[in-house]
Amino acid sequence: MNIKKELEKAGNQDLRFHDIEVEPDKILAVMINEVVPADPRDDFYGGDSAAYLTTTIPLFQKAGIEVSSVGEILERGIYLTNAVKTPKTDYAVEKESIEKSLPFLEKELSLFPNVKVIMLMGDVAKKAFNMISKKATGKNTVPSVSTYKIRSSELYYNGIRIMPSYIMTGQNLLIEKSKFQMAAEDIGVMCELIKN
Repeated sequence: MNIKKELEKAGNQDLRFHDIEVEPDKILAVMINEVVPADPRDDFYGGDSAAYLTTTIPLFQKAGIEVSSVGEILERGIYLTNAVKTPKTDYAVEKESIEKSLPFLEKELSLFPNVKVIMLMGDVAKKAFNMISKKATGKNTVPSVSTYKIRSSELYYNGIRIMPSYIMTGQNLLIEKSKFQMAAEDIGVMCELIKN
């Protein structure tokens, strides 16, 4: 299944989707990053030198998961995506950008019937997922408190474990050692959960 073709069926309002082939039944975890980069070549599936992979792959390696490419991450049943499908135009991601991308994120998540874990990598991902869950259930799945207070909580949405964590892209992550360490620990937990 081609992700881009599937999502374009729901319409395309100048949004950016991953033009990759995925076997949907084999995806057991989805990691939702905050926003697509300005340059599509820097996104997860943009090539071996993609900027997003310069932090994502080291996070997996720190977690003890031996991967060296996004293809190897996919082979482990882990799909990487972004909550917001348009590059940010300001320092912060605007609520309107999240809302515009939300139907497509929701559709994207629905493509994978065997997902056991959804990781929310950063505040924008948490906010977007809460908007999806609130629409469906009337309440937020993820409490509105600091990530460090809830990252080890067992949160569930429709039987899927929801794991709030820290952003997995951007050079600041390499400077913020404690967040890098915690995100790597969370990835390790996710990998254990999908093994069973």
